[in-house]
Amino acid sequence: MIKLKNHTTKLFSANLSNKSHKFSYVASALPNLDEGQANCQFHDHNTSTSPGTQETSFLDPRFYLSSLINCNNLQQIKPLHAQIFVSGLFDDLILVNKLLYMYVRYNALDDAYNLFDEMPERNPVSWSVMIGGFAKIGNYASCFEVFREYIRSGEQPDVYTLPCVTRVCRDTQDLKRGTLIHQIVLKFGLCMNTFICAALVDMYAKCGIIDDARKLFDLMIDKDLTTWTVMIGAYAACGNANESLVLFDQMKEHNIVPDKISMVTVVNACAKLGAMNKAEAIYDLIKRQYHSLDVILGTAVIDMFSKCGRIDSAREIFDKMREKNVISWSTMIAAYGYHGEGKKALELLPLMSKNRITPNRITFVSLLYACSHSGLVEEGLRVFSLMQEQYFVKPDVKHYTCLVDLLGRAGKLDQAFNMIENMTVEKDVGLWSALLGACRIYKNVDLAQKVSENLIELQPNNPSHYVMLSNIYAKEGKWENVAKIRALMTNKNLKKTPGFTWIEARNGVHKFSSNDHSHSEIKSINEKLESLIQKLEAYGYVADTEFVLHDVNEELKVANLYGHSEKLAVAYGLISTPDKSVIRMTKNLRVCGDCHTFLKCVSAVEQREIFVRDAKRFHHFREGVCSCGDYW
Repeated sequence: MIKLKNHTTKLFSANLSNKSHKFSYVASALPNLDEGQANCQFHDHNTSTSPGTQETSFLDPRFYLSSLINCNNLQQIKPLHAQIFVSGLFDDLILVNKLLYMYVRYNALDDAYNLFDEMPERNPVSWSVMIGGFAKIGNYASCFEVFREYIRSGEQPDVYTLPCVTRVCRDTQDLKRGTLIHQIVLKFGLCMNTFICAALVDMYAKCGIIDDARKLFDLMIDKDLTTWTVMIGAYAACGNANESLVLFDQMKEHNIVPDKISMVTVVNACAKLGAMNKAEAIYDLIKRQYHSLDVILGTAVIDMFSKCGRIDSAREIFDKMREKNVISWSTMIAAYGYHGEGKKALELLPLMSKNRITPNRITFVSLLYACSHSGLVEEGLRVFSLMQEQYFVKPDVKHYTCLVDLLGRAGKLDQAFNMIENMTVEKDVGLWSALLGACRIYKNVDLAQKVSENLIELQPNNPSHYVMLSNIYAKEGKWENVAKIRALMTNKNLKKTPGFTWIEARNGVHKFSSNDHSHSEIKSINEKLESLIQKLEAYGYVADTEFVLHDVNEELKVANLYGHSEKLAVAYGLISTPDKSVIRMTKNLRVCGDCHTFLKCVSAVEQREIFVRDAKRFHHFREGVCSCGDYW
């Protein structure tokens, strides 16, 4: 508990009854003034401006408010504090609250506490200044301590302090304290306040308790635009972008007009889902509402179109934007990287310089990623050198991760491993995962074991590391090793992340999992899949059972492959979309190798373009060929 009273040392504790006392007090507070300067200063305190002028006297609180606003450091604040005191303005709450805020702003905690103790009156604004000020500068411990004293003082918390401390709980993901704040809200009967409830919804969502966030959201009678936007963004953040778009439609049905912030939120949700029809509808709405494509909204739209498979539309938006910053350029470069168009990504680097935009570390991550996913090894190494020698960007672990991925995908596993061993940057999970992925591609079991040891040491409870190693063993037929890994996962209560595929069709987004029988049209889907397999086998497709990671007979392996979510989704796409139309799908994991071959054959036999966005990149299947060049 903090002590807000009876400090042993107080900065301004004297009761000054005459001018000599005032001078003595102020002289100590103004060490840079000599006696004559100080006398001059206080002589002016009793001087007022002539009628009709716009100037203020030193006894006018506006003078001190203006001076405080212009303070740049603590050394300028303390003399003003002294002047306010001797001018008899210490009872002006507006002025003292501003002074209090300035102390908090510059993290002068002792001074802020002392002033707070000495205030003759504390209205709710004074408490809010302390609580909000500490929150703003990131001093969360002091923020919570002052709030605790506020509650103990008997004051009723207001619509500023409660959302403020709730946002701190959100930012620190402190669910325990957040729940206590919710209880205080209920105790004081503030559960229907829009601002407070919106903050609680946001807090629960950011803490990953999306169900509680939705329950609170549904209970709210008066939901404003901010509340809708918070809930839409919360679903997108937790991986349920489809529900974000459903909520957005409901928001419009309630005649809530979206602003730019809400449009950016829903655009980002659409980008995560990869729903092209929704993307086009949202962009049309942006144009109808005359929202200009500024840097933030324009960049979000570029990202949305690129992740929905329309790289041409993304570039069109990029070229139309009047103002572009380094994030806009980096987003466009990253978009080309997703689509395996590394050379187009590299072409943007000199154009940045021509437009006087200096690339930053994010730009170079995007460039290296683009090189990695296009097999441009020499170009990637050149970019890595250029980054340091010409642009003086020091490589961090993300740059090294892209470089390891670049070398690993090209089969240079030893070179990639040596780079990791010799680098001075702290190694993380992403770095080792990139190398483990390369080990999977080139079936290097020995190196995979070394890499996995490092991964498991960093994240012993991440199931994906065990699954990756288990899959590598399975491909080599090392079933005893597979059994050991799976037993270890069972003992640790770790479960593999299930694979899902989403497809946009019939004015909705449909979700499939492996061997899924839950879809309302599953009978028609299975019939289409059976006939499709017959066509593909006649075309030359043979199921690659190497990708079945279970020790079962060949017949069961084939059956397992045919039940993969990608195959169910594309079969549904063929029966639910017009002939010759593009089929667009999204998968949360990497596309299975057999499904990749399957989809290439489907694009040739059915004469359909198929776009698939997986966890790593974009695949554009057309006439039996994939844009990735089988390099993913």
